[in-house]
Amino acid sequence: MVATIHLLAGKEKSLRRLHPWVFSGAIARVKGNPAAGETVSIHSADGDWLGYAAWSPQSQIRARVWSFQQNDTINADFFKQRIAAAKALRDGLNIQSNAYRLVAAEADQLPGITIDKYDNWLVCQLLSTGADYWRDAIVAALRDLFPECSIFERSDVDVRQKEGLQPLVQLLHSDNGELPPATLWIEEHGLQLGVDIQGGHKTGYYLDQRDSRAAIQKYAAGKRVLNAFSYTGGFGLYAAAAGAAEVVNLDVSAPALEQAVQNHTRNQLSNDTLTNLQEDVFEALRKFHQSGERFDVIVLDPPKFVDSKANLMRACRGYKDINRLACMILKPGGTLFTFSCSGLLSGELFQKVVADAALDAKRPMHIIERLFQGADHPVRTNFPESLYLKGLVLRG
Repeated sequence: MVATIHLLAGKEKSLRRLHPWVFSGAIARVKGNPAAGETVSIHSADGDWLGYAAWSPQSQIRARVWSFQQNDTINADFFKQRIAAAKALRDGLNIQSNAYRLVAAEADQLPGITIDKYDNWLVCQLLSTGADYWRDAIVAALRDLFPECSIFERSDVDVRQKEGLQPLVQLLHSDNGELPPATLWIEEHGLQLGVDIQGGHKTGYYLDQRDSRAAIQKYAAGKRVLNAFSYTGGFGLYAAAAGAAEVVNLDVSAPALEQAVQNHTRNQLSNDTLTNLQEDVFEALRKFHQSGERFDVIVLDPPKFVDSKANLMRACRGYKDINRLACMILKPGGTLFTFSCSGLLSGELFQKVVADAALDAKRPMHIIERLFQGADHPVRTNFPESLYLKGLVLRG
């Protein structure tokens, strides 16, 4: 018998709009004793059936909805159908890469499940109790739908702790039992990039920035480019391929910068015009300003500064600081690419922060382009939180 959740009066409104989260404060009572990850049935205070969800007793998001259709059965076939639908969506996008996001959690009606495809490897992040509970069914579905692929798990994200889950990295399937290679080469818009899916950021790479990386090529020819928070130098690689006069990658990670060199070599681009600086970005930007260094094109692609509403204002100060410094070292007529991947920071607030930074730097700017996550990271209309990456291209 499926356990049931009964909501407080008025707390069903978001579910009627098909938003998939039920917070702990919305629950009046639970009938039954569901284990973590088990399917529960959600009912309004009036007794109306609202959805099937995964139970998460330790999380503030106490239940995540799998389905709003009462005739659905949450079983292995359900997950195969949902993953097949996600695959069909990507198959129709004409993605210019052999690496893409296959499943984007709530945006694909699979809360807590992220799956990225890197050539012949699938990399899973199972970040909720429901996702963890259905691991075997998810792996079985992937093996049926992608028989040519090996499967690796990178559930080593802090958010699992909020679900009462431990970090987990493991091989889930491989015909020969071998782990992923230390460097897996993927192709993107005709360029090759080395990815570490065992230990790299996220599932190995920032697939959501694919189109933004390509966009820099319109502005980079003959220019001096600073790629800040460069990771393995993706933006810099695209700029170099477009004929940049110089590319400076700036990051705190020595291994990431070494991979940037390998990327240039792999694509037969000269390393003579490539400079890698291993340094804290905030400190380096201040040094550039003090020494009079100037750049024609600057990319600011920082990690997520906001992990809770409580530190939103502190994060805004961080975004403002780096954008102010970037404006101060940007040559007149130069181009600034600036991004935020913090879902809790709205696009409107991000634009205001950047505007205030430009004002403080006495460099009013024009927004000439807006950038977002790639189409393989879709935004579902009933889940606005799935729009998390926003970028501005500014000229000034």
